[in-house]
Amino acid sequence: MAKHLVLVAGNIGSGKTSLTERIGQRLGWRMAFESVSDNPYLPDFYADMHTWSFHLQVFFLGHRAQQHLELAADPRSAILDRSIYEDAYIFARALAAMGNMSERDFQSYQRLFELVVANLPSPDLLIYLQAPVPLLVERIQKRARHIESSISPDYLSLLDRFYEEWIASFDLCPVLKIRTDDLDFVHQKEHLDLVVQRIQDRLVGKEEMKF
Repeated sequence: MAKHLVLVAGNIGSGKTSLTERIGQRLGWRMAFESVSDNPYLPDFYADMHTWSFHLQVFFLGHRAQQHLELAADPRSAILDRSIYEDAYIFARALAAMGNMSERDFQSYQRLFELVVANLPSPDLLIYLQAPVPLLVERIQKRARHIESSISPDYLSLLDRFYEEWIASFDLCPVLKIRTDDLDFVHQKEHLDLVVQRIQDRLVGKEEMKF
């Protein structure tokens, strides 16, 4: 069986972690997730975003590059919750757009990002999860994480626009788009079966399928 490296991308609340867990368990793939509990910059960042945004993004860049390289070198197939590319094209860009990262810091970060990703193996598939912003807000409120309490619909809408622009030009590997407002792969086994089949079809090079 061929080894695959699959990335799961999408806005906050789109279902990335849930899908990563279920695909990993179903297919026996190695899984990797975003570093939150051991991130030394998050508390400072949320207390003063303008001062600490550059530091936070550099930490995430190193963390995700290490994850990407480790999973690419592993003989097992792997699925990764959020990609290194989202850090630059979505979140660092949003911080700069909102005035929480200076233009000087953003340009420095971009140069470092380009150097790092130039040496990363390309993924085999990017799964892009989509959901309307009102549903994202509902999911975020329902899971009631303290760290997400300040997330606004306007911020999610900004991220959503940046995601669409990024996906439109992404060409490192095939992209499988999944609308998570149409599919409940958490509670409906047949929906998860469908997602698994679509992923496997894309990985063996069948005609692109979109929900």
